[in-house]
Amino acid sequence: MLTVYGRRSAFNVQKVLWLVGELGLEHRHIEKGGSHGGLDDPEFRRMNPHGKVPVILHDGAAIWESHTILRYLGATFGAPDYWPAKPAERARIEQWMDWGQTVLQPDFLNGVFWNGFRVPEEKQDKAAVRAKIQRCAAHMTLLEREIGDRFFLLGDKLTLADIVIGTHLYRSFEMDIERPSVPGVEAMYDRLTARPAYRAAVMLSFEDMRGRVEY
Repeated sequence: MLTVYGRRSAFNVQKVLWLVGELGLEHRHIEKGGSHGGLDDPEFRRMNPHGKVPVILHDGAAIWESHTILRYLGATFGAPDYWPAKPAERARIEQWMDWGQTVLQPDFLNGVFWNGFRVPEEKQDKAAVRAKIQRCAAHMTLLEREIGDRFFLLGDKLTLADIVIGTHLYRSFEMDIERPSVPGVEAMYDRLTARPAYRAAVMLSFEDMRGRVEY
């Protein structure tokens, strides 16, 4: 039995639960972190010494870090669609995964969403938030050029790249922020919202996080 640890509202946990849903994996989900606590429990720390979610437990192996988990699940349960045999094909997917984590996520999740939504409005650095919104607009424009008329980011099939990038789109399109005209990205987002696994794992209201920095 696959076990997934982490609170459903956690962004990186949503990536994992979305892929689990796409793969149709029987699993057990245990809420950890935030109001659920448990991150400092000795048993959990043995699985992840950093005390962070998500973590999965499968066949006796505890695996942490969301993108490592995505790669593991893709390789174990989703080959070849989610884990192509050819290294060059995997690299095409993984470079977007890495870009999503090292470029898009710091600017959107840590910048726009955290500082422009979770931080109470009277404490927000408005100039810093505007700068991050502009950076995210550039990222959206880049994605628009790449997607073109494709069904998903890299073609007709959902890949791990879409899992990483697509998780951002729900919060981005639900927030009242300026964005450039990106019809290709919007069309891709519409297709994602039609997927039951995306709706179940990602499309969760985050209104209760507004102006609240604690987890």
